[in-house]
Amino acid sequence: MGQPKQTSSVTPLRAMSRAVSFAVLGTLILSQTAAFAQSTSQPANSRSTASPDNRATNNAASAAGFDDETGDTATPAANSATANADDAQQRPAIPDAQAGDDITGSILDEDIRRLNTREAPLDETLPRRRAAENASTEETPGIPIGTFVLRPSVTQSINTETTKDGNTRQRRAFLETDAAATLTSDWGRHQLTVTSEGAWQRNISGEGEEQPSFKINSDLRLDLPDDTTAHLTAGYNFYREDTDDPDAIADAAQQSDVQEFSAGASVQRDFGILRGTTALALTRSIYSDAKLANGTTVALSDRNQTTGTLRGRVGYELSPALIPFIEATIGRSVYDETRDSAGYERSGHSYGAKAGVEVDLGEKLKGEVGVGYEMADFEDSRLSSIDTATLDASLLWSPIRGTDVNLDLQTSIQPSTTAGESGYVSHALTTTVTHQLRDNLVGTMIGGVIWRDYPTDSTINDELVYTAATGLTWNINRYLDLSSTLGYELTTRKEGTDSQQWRAGVGLKLKR
Repeated sequence: MGQPKQTSSVTPLRAMSRAVSFAVLGTLILSQTAAFAQSTSQPANSRSTASPDNRATNNAASAAGFDDETGDTATPAANSATANADDAQQRPAIPDAQAGDDITGSILDEDIRRLNTREAPLDETLPRRRAAENASTEETPGIPIGTFVLRPSVTQSINTETTKDGNTRQRRAFLETDAAATLTSDWGRHQLTVTSEGAWQRNISGEGEEQPSFKINSDLRLDLPDDTTAHLTAGYNFYREDTDDPDAIADAAQQSDVQEFSAGASVQRDFGILRGTTALALTRSIYSDAKLANGTTVALSDRNQTTGTLRGRVGYELSPALIPFIEATIGRSVYDETRDSAGYERSGHSYGAKAGVEVDLGEKLKGEVGVGYEMADFEDSRLSSIDTATLDASLLWSPIRGTDVNLDLQTSIQPSTTAGESGYVSHALTTTVTHQLRDNLVGTMIGGVIWRDYPTDSTINDELVYTAATGLTWNINRYLDLSSTLGYELTTRKEGTDSQQWRAGVGLKLKR
């Protein structure tokens, strides 16, 4: 008997039902997997990187079939109401995540998202303002000449002057032409600067002495190795001696014309915190004849002289803004004629020493102040030596923007040519204040006093000279200025008559 035929216990109907069940189960698994993948890839479309807390919330929602982004496609329509309710519970968590800068929800539009960005500083959000051009301080372009730049200017003015000396009064109106020029090199190393200015006067009415003048100075700066700087200087100065000068010829119709030639050299070197300077200066003075009212002349060649001065200074740099120093000078004056017209030997020596401090606080304050001692003696034993304590200062102070105060105080020994007189000590104080009233309007005020202090055994009394002046300059444009001036000078004497002078003028300046 043969073996009975073995058949499967799974009937065709049962097998079909199992296949359908596996298909349905596979479809459900695939749909859940697609929903999970879509939910995890959604931040690339509308969200930033999700925080750990938010990812856990999304995963839990996906597992339960309530993902707010896939509820319409991956879940039955009957579950849509439940999905919307759960979506409303999830959305309030988005602002909390934004507060931590973790995500930015897609429910916020572009404008709202910009509110959460960093606010830019003011200097980034607003365009920088260009500095306003100032006609009163703007420099003219000049005229290029090879490797130099020339900046010339010419001023034409009409003036009136009144001079009173005792009971004598003189008035005059005159034209004055002032010319000035600056020539500056444009080199990569070293620098040459040449400055010149001159004035020419012509009386158009009244009586009074014309005062022409001219001077030119050059300075060659050499930038040497090892923190060393050298200067070579040369100059020429022409002027007519003032009637109020102590050495002027009394009752002269025209005073002497004076020519001064100068040359000098200096070397400055830094030795760490020490700064040393050595300088040599030479000056040659030549005097022309003075013309008297009757047409005769007075020879003044006995006043021609040559003077040399050697100066040394050592400074200690406490800081770049504060440098104390000590300085010593020695000088020698040699007259062309051994004895002057009165028989006196005027040649002599001078000595000086002082201590002070250099200050450089930028635009606010710069300059130097020094105190010391100075003495001059003469080869003629009949001329007594002159000595004095000195106080020198040269400061530029700017208390507020647009206002500059220049203070200059100088003490010096001035030799005399009067018979029997050695000379006097000059204490000169000058203060100049300039204030920018407007961008193109500048006001200037000048005040000064000079004390001519004669020795106690002198037959000449001390003199005081007071000066005051004011002026306005209107910068029409870069190349044209309109200026006006008003000045006053008073000379007082213990004995003798006082003298006064008033001057006023208006001029037009053309510059290039």
